[in-house]
Amino acid sequence: MQPPASSADFIYRTRDAIMAADALAVAIVHLDLFTVVDRSPADVAGLCDRFELHRRPVDVLCTLLIAQGLLARDAAGRLHPTATAREFLVAGSPFDARAYYAAMADRPGVGDFLKVLRTGRPAHWPGEESAGDWHAAMHDTAFAEAFTAAMDCRGRVLAPALTAAVGPLAPRRVLDIGGGSAVYSLGLAERFPDLTATVIEAEPVDALARRAIAAAGLDARIEVVAADMFGDAWPEGHDCHLFSNVFHDWDEAECRTLVAKSVAALPAGGRILIHDMLLDDDKSGPPWAAEYSALLATITQGRLYSAAEIGGWLAEHGFQIVARAPTALGRSVLTATRA
Repeated sequence: MQPPASSADFIYRTRDAIMAADALAVAIVHLDLFTVVDRSPADVAGLCDRFELHRRPVDVLCTLLIAQGLLARDAAGRLHPTATAREFLVAGSPFDARAYYAAMADRPGVGDFLKVLRTGRPAHWPGEESAGDWHAAMHDTAFAEAFTAAMDCRGRVLAPALTAAVGPLAPRRVLDIGGGSAVYSLGLAERFPDLTATVIEAEPVDALARRAIAAAGLDARIEVVAADMFGDAWPEGHDCHLFSNVFHDWDEAECRTLVAKSVAALPAGGRILIHDMLLDDDKSGPPWAAEYSALLATITQGRLYSAAEIGGWLAEHGFQIVARAPTALGRSVLTATRA
């Protein structure tokens, strides 16, 4: 598995950012958010109360608007419009541009993001209205195969970079939690000949992983366990647990559950690898991550997290982040061990 010769950033960022314009339109057209905070600054919790919205998507929206240079957070955590937003997006300005966005009010994506803000629940996967949200749709074999293929092509870019970032500290036996098509286990096994892996995946994706492993001729070194990563016990005897693009699909409570299960199943000296796109610790960006988080908040129960947030979950179980390395497509891998 070789890295691509050209940069794939534009290809993937264009898709990752598709909800950013719709989320901005919600803030302008449906909430008149910039006028509201100009007259009465508020933190995320205050905005949730004021508009009767849910915290997860409001947190995502505020991170996006800060990354876009339209909101700023003061020392008390209250949000204010920036000079740009005050000039163009606040009522009463001679350059008020809110009417320019009015025609977007009824766009399907705008309606989806508004629904998520009001309910806290994900909207449907684009083009799959009859299937419900992404989590429910994954029980359908045809949808699961299409979704897994989409994640696998991205994984073909990410896996070589992840294995390079692991570097000389290669694990011996990896538990790949929510490993999808097994693309990351395949990348690690190809790079490190002594490595073996176990992929945990729910039905029907487990069958897709087995098919990919067999096609690569690595079924003697990579096995697949069909399991619910939340409800079922995890296999023990692995010196490294890998979460690659997993946490961002789940809300904080579910992520904490996964961390707790990982710590309980790891032997002494074991490591946790968390591979994902990460927000800045102050949630001011980076822009690509803020854009992608808006998409995730719309179609999954999750969002992107910062290394500080993840580090807090780990610290509750005596673990700490000891390394961070960039991979590809704006992602990084965090390495955590017992403190």
